Amino acid sequence: MARQPQTKEQIASRVAKAQATKAAKKTNALALMGAVAKKPIKQIRKRRVMTDEQKTAAIARLESARAAKGPSKNVMIDVDVRNLPDDHTFSLKNVRKWISANKDLLGAMRGMKDSKESSERSKYINVQTYIANLENYLRSGHYLDLQFGEKGQSKIKYVCRGMAYYANDHPKRSVGVLYSDIGVYTQEMEDDDRRKAISDQTKIRKTN
Repeated sequence: MARQPQTKEQIASRVAKAQATKAAKKTNALALMGAVAKKPIKQIRKRRVMTDEQKTAAIARLESARAAKGPSKNVMIDVDVRNLPDDHTFSLKNVRKWISANKDLLGAMRGMKDSKESSERSKYINVQTYIANLENYLRSGHYLDLQFGEKGQSKIKYVCRGMAYYANDHPKRSVGVLYSDIGVYTQEMEDDDRRKAISDQTKIRKTN
């Protein structure tokens, strides 16, 4: 008598049943030989249901414990950073916010770490370095990066605390630096100073 064709579901059921039987026989054989120790059945503990009074009491105990502990002293933070008010640009509160935002960004950029594109690897490294510099600032009080802000959107500006001079008593200045007498020294100011220097040299040569 010819065998009737079976459906895919029937074939899958037979295969699964055969595999389960084979696995059971193997487990029993190993157990008889002492090669496999039977695992104890883990009992699932029922979740305790609290009444409204118990919840209120638990919340009160938690608040009391937090009050007894007191606010965090942030002993690992540099004292100068720790004492800055919250509304200061480089306060502990703001910098921690920047670190958190950039760590989230770094997680989203994880695929760029080993990218074939050098520009993507560079972006990943830049964010990673920015986080490291911010964390170092909190520990040491020294800000090493050239940018700041949650997205690093702002640039650090240098301030001149002591002037330097050339041999002819002309002040030495750098573009982008803030000076007490003229403000921020711009590229236009530097170009103007160069034109004046060339003009002065020409006058000296004609006089000689």
